[in-house]
Parts: sequence; structure tokens; C-alpha cells
Amino acid sequence: MKRTILTIAALLTTTSLGVMREVLVPLRANAENLQQIQQLLSTRECQQCDLSNAGLVLSNLQGANLTGADLSRANLSQANLMNADLSGANLSGASLNGANLTGANLTGANLMGTDLRDAYLVNAKLFGTDLKSAFIQGTVGIPQYAGTAEDFYAWGVVESERGDYKAAIANYNQALDLKPDFAPAFLGRGVARFKLGDEGGGAQDAQRASVLFTAQGNTTGYQASQNLIKTIEIVQNPPKVRSGTSLGNALVGIGSLLLQLIPF
Repeated sequence: MKRTILTIAALLTTTSLGVMREVLVPLRANAENLQQIQQLLSTRECQQCDLSNAGLVLSNLQGANLTGADLSRANLSQANLMNADLSGANLSGASLNGANLTGANLTGANLMGTDLRDAYLVNAKLFGTDLKSAFIQGTVGIPQYAGTAEDFYAWGVVESERGDYKAAIANYNQALDLKPDFAPAFLGRGVARFKLGDEGGGAQDAQRASVLFTAQGNTTGYQASQNLIKTIEIVQNPPKVRSGTSLGNALVGIGSLLLQLIPF
């Protein structure tokens, strides 16, 4: 699990630029599947179709039946797939960036390397899917059953690294719903709340994390929690700051520690 989190973080800084560039390049359909693309656009019925590499950007496919279709490497960016049936579909390497998948059925779909950034998954069915290798930065509405507490924590850290603290908090909340004593999620949420100006909420989460880390014998986590508490105290009481004290010093290492504070 820790390896997965570190991989996600690495993708955000280096590898992802190349991967995303490759995903988002307009794709041309093979000659043999042009007829099936036309069938899909005209009837919205294309079960088991070969739509690999298809260019379907901004397509209106609301309610389309794509059961078992091969959509590998297809470009469905910003497509309307509301209530579409994509159960068992192969979406590996496909771009669904910004797509509307509200109420869509993705049960058993292959989401290996799928670009789901900024997509809408509210009320979508994701039973039997694996989001661990998908790109889900900014994705809205991931159901709780689609990941473990560790998954949601990892996604929260990624969103926090991107500066989307509201999305980070949403993921940390999911992690804590699944695992109420998950100290790293309290610490991560505390940092995100502090970044959003909620100093009271940040301090409360940091204190809760500190207590849990102490009970769990995690000195690294405890120290990170104390650093956050001290930082918030400095912000709330600036006249008491001694010369040479800085917020940077108080927050040293918290960001990187969030990637490490995850059980094997």
C-alpha cells in the first residue's frame, strides 16, 4: 500500500506529465471500428464493440449500452455518459477526463491506467473495479465501497499535494468513516483544514492524531502532530512568537510524513 502511495506521488511530479500527454493526444479510430463508432453515436447501443482508440470527446452518450465494449485508449474526455452501462468494459488507458459518469454502471470494468481526473462518479456503480492504478485527481463522488481506508487516505494526500484541500478533506473523511482510529487521516485532515483557514478544526484534528499516535506507539506521527499544533498556536498568537521562530520550521517534514504514515 505504501508503494502505491509513493507511486501516486511520483506520478504527480514527473511521470504523470508524459503519461497524461499520451492519454490526451487526440486518438484516431482504426478503419475496422469506424462503423461501430457510427453505430454507437446513432443508436447508443454497442455491446461488445471494438472502440479501442476511438475519439469520442464531448460525445453525448447518455444511457448508452456499452456492456463489455473495448474502449481501451479511447478518448472520452468530457463525454456525457450519465446512466451509461459500461459494465465489463475495457477502459484501460482511456481518457474520461471531466466526463459525466453520474449513475453509470462500471461494474467489473477494467480501469487500469484510466484517466478519471475531474470526472463525476456520483451514484455510479463501481462494484468489482480497481481504482488503484487509475488517475483520479479531482474525481467527484467515489463511493465508499470502492476503496479501503488506506486508499482514501492515499487519495487525500495526493489531493493535498495538488493544493485541492477540500477534495483532500473529502477523502480523509471517507477514510475515517471506514477506520475511525486512523491517526494519519486525522493528521492529514488537520493540515488541510489549517491550509483552508480553519485553525480550530486543524488543531482539533492534530490533537486527536497526537493522542492516537501516542496510543499506537508511533513517535514519528506524534511529533508531526505536535509540529502542526505548534504551528497553529503561532498563527493564532503571533505576538508570542520568539525571534527566529518560523512556520516553516514548525511544519518541517509534515508533508512528506503524510506519505509515510501508512501501515503495511
